[in-house]
Amino acid sequence: MREGHLKMKILRNHLLGEFLFPFFGSLFSLVFVFLLGRGVVQMADLIFNKDVNLVLILKMLLHSLPFVLIFLIPMAVLISTLLTFGKLSHDNEIMAVRASGVSLLQMAKPLLAFVFVICLFSLLLSDKIASNCHYTYRLILEQIGMESPSAALEEGTFIKRFKNFVIFIYEIDRSHLNGIRIYQPQEGRPTRTIIAEKGEIISIPEKGLIKLKLVNGTSDEPDPKDPSKLYKLNFKTYDLPLNVSALRESEKLGKKPKDMTIHELSDEIKRLGEAGITATYPLSTEIHNKIALAFSSLAFILIGIPLGITSRRAEKSISFGLSLALMVLYWVLLIGGKALAQKGLAPPFLALQFSNLVVGGLGAFFFVRLQKN
Repeated sequence: MREGHLKMKILRNHLLGEFLFPFFGSLFSLVFVFLLGRGVVQMADLIFNKDVNLVLILKMLLHSLPFVLIFLIPMAVLISTLLTFGKLSHDNEIMAVRASGVSLLQMAKPLLAFVFVICLFSLLLSDKIASNCHYTYRLILEQIGMESPSAALEEGTFIKRFKNFVIFIYEIDRSHLNGIRIYQPQEGRPTRTIIAEKGEIISIPEKGLIKLKLVNGTSDEPDPKDPSKLYKLNFKTYDLPLNVSALRESEKLGKKPKDMTIHELSDEIKRLGEAGITATYPLSTEIHNKIALAFSSLAFILIGIPLGITSRRAEKSISFGLSLALMVLYWVLLIGGKALAQKGLAPPFLALQFSNLVVGGLGAFFFVRLQKN
């Protein structure tokens, strides 16, 4: 019995060793790709074109990382599972272990237990850490908008973040603007239009505003005799205040569902229920979305084990193609389920866990077939 226990301990340590290196390696690679693809480009634009403080940018990236890790950890689990069991299968180690009387389930138990711990960590990450970081991330964006107003503007795009205004700017050079068009839709009245040759952004942080100082242009103004009509006004300079943040103070910035923990979401559902408001589907959806994402790693390891074992050196590209297809299938099912749950067309738990049930169910089916062979 002691010999059998020792054998299982050696096998467990060997499997964990084979799994951990590709897991952390793939996770690091995925994070690096994220930072390189999004972080570096965004940093360069904000630093060189928007005059944003480097410390604020680094804080913004740091606080966005936990939210991204929720999605990257399951991917790293799938990749490392495929690599681990593909290598063991190619080296005939699985055949040798099974020939010694150890079943596939016994062999996989240590990794399943380890991934379950990852799921618990992911739930903590999703519920507590990522929620708070996402809220802080929004506060940093507000701060950037006040300290570097040009960061709130993007050239060649219709900007709709300012209340009552739609803005289009052809060129932005730090705080200097060229080719400005501003539209102000008015219910029951013609849309007001302001056109300026150039302009400048001026921040007024104490009032939570930025001011567009427009130069050489025309503005639609209400006709004093008939306010429903507009007339053209030519101007050399025109000051247009824009509200960057009506809630400037951090404690007044309301939390969105993504910013709330499961406990806060449950309290909000209860509060709305007591007020007679039953439309709490978005809040319930967010709770089950956190849980579903946290435990998606279990679904991926279940599908990854049989895929990895059945792949051979010549078939690895097929295996990775299947894994990519499974990832796409998973995210499509998750996003679709979330949309249905938010509209109240399906129970949130079932809608959000459906992706885990499909991918994990397929994995369990193939796993049982391999176990019997």
